[in-house]
Formats: sequence, C-alpha cells, structure tokens
Amino acid sequence: MYMIGVDDRKPIVVMLEKMLRELDPDGEHRFYTDPLKVLCDLDKPVELAFLDVEMPEMDGIELAKRITERYPLCNIVFLTGHSEYMPAAFDIHASGYVMKPFSKKKIEEAISHRRYRSPDMSDRRIKVQCFGSFEVFVDGDPVRFKRQKSKELLAYLVDRRGALCTMDMMIGNVEPEKPADDSTRSKIRVYLGDLIYSFFRLGIDDLIVKSSGTFAVDTAKLDCDYYRYLSGDPYAISRYSGEYMTQYSFAEETRAFLEMRYYDGL
Repeated sequence: MYMIGVDDRKPIVVMLEKMLRELDPDGEHRFYTDPLKVLCDLDKPVELAFLDVEMPEMDGIELAKRITERYPLCNIVFLTGHSEYMPAAFDIHASGYVMKPFSKKKIEEAISHRRYRSPDMSDRRIKVQCFGSFEVFVDGDPVRFKRQKSKELLAYLVDRRGALCTMDMMIGNVEPEKPADDSTRSKIRVYLGDLIYSFFRLGIDDLIVKSSGTFAVDTAKLDCDYYRYLSGDPYAISRYSGEYMTQYSFAEETRAFLEMRYYDGL
C-alpha cells in the first residue's frame, strides 16, 4: 500500500514511520515534515495519508483538500491532539481521526477501517447509479423503499463517499426545511430504519455504519458509477454526460465538481 505521513515534528514522523513499516512491511511509504514538499511529490495516487492538523506554511486541513483535489479516493486520516478539528474532518470527507498521543493499535485500526479500497467493484451485489437520476439495484433489480426520503438519505450518504455524518448534517440535507429538533431527528431515525430494513430483507447486512451517533454508508459494498469515475475507470468516465443525482438539491456541490472535471477534460 502507498501511504504518506506528514507532521512538522520529526519525532512524530519517526514514530509513525516505524509503525507503518511494521504494519505494512511490503508497502511504499513516504514521510514529510514539510507539507509543501508533499505537493511537489504527488506523482501517483496515494492510498492513505496520515496528516497532522496544525503545521506551519500549510495546515493539514488545507493539505488534505489539495491532495483529494488531485486524488479523490485518497483516504485521509488526521493526527491531532485537539478534538475541535473534528467538524473540519467531517467536511473534508476524512477516513479517520486519530488523537495524539497515538498507539500502533490506533494506526492499525485507521488502516483497517479506511473508506476507499480496491476499485474492483464487479462482484458487489449493490449497484448504484448516480449519473442522471439516483437509482439503486440489488442483483439487477431496483430496490423498493417504503419512503422516498429513505432513498434520498441513502443518496446523501453515497454522495458523502463513506464520510461519517451527524444527525444534524443529515437533517440539513434531507429535511432542510425542518428544524433540527427531536421530532425531526426521530424522522431521520425512521428513514435510517427503513433504509436498513430494505437491504436486510434482500440479505444485505451492515450497509449503514454507525459510530458514536454518526452514520455512513459502507462504500466497500457498492458498485457505484460515481466511485468508478473518481478511480479513473474509462467506462464510467465515458458514461458521465453532465448529470448527477438530478432529483436532489444537496448534490449541487458534487455536480459543480464533476462539471469542472468534465469540461477540463474536453
């Protein structure tokens, strides 16, 4: 696996290097104390990047944005001693967040739970169509949801590419006109329950990942045209014609991102 580690403090970099070499002895690893040097060395896709948050010249949040602009399927894991940066980690679609001082076990867990893995999706039962209108199929048949809002919630989680989402984030995107109160949170829980049951009755467990009151979709279970596009799949790239989740307003930011890449490639 190709991984990088970035921290402006040399002892942290040395410790991280030792851990990664023990955990992934056959992988390729690069380590930096200067975040600007990282951008100069981005010559191929990085599978996982461990980034300190507070660094001079460029902080880890900005560095993560720059890396994922070039390689959208890079797993970002932030290393920090300050929990107040967690909302920014949500915004950047981070794969993980490890508090300092960290242990080898915590680093191993971050590697094991990384969001993006091999782009080979051909054997996955769940097929997700994002280009055009959002549709979901299991074994070739469309999935029936009891509530349309359950399908919309799944679309939002797919759009977030496995990032953990808080209840308020889901309300703000799926029920934007509703207040973030107990009543609306109850509705979101109903949608989640319907979503989970819709796949459970088709023999698919654990599509929705829950962690400390946040939720995400397990991207490893999906064959998704959007994910294939980001991985550089030529067929998925040829299939994109400028439309993405056309029925949902929350997808506007991703639409703009895809439109920019689309016209840059013309």
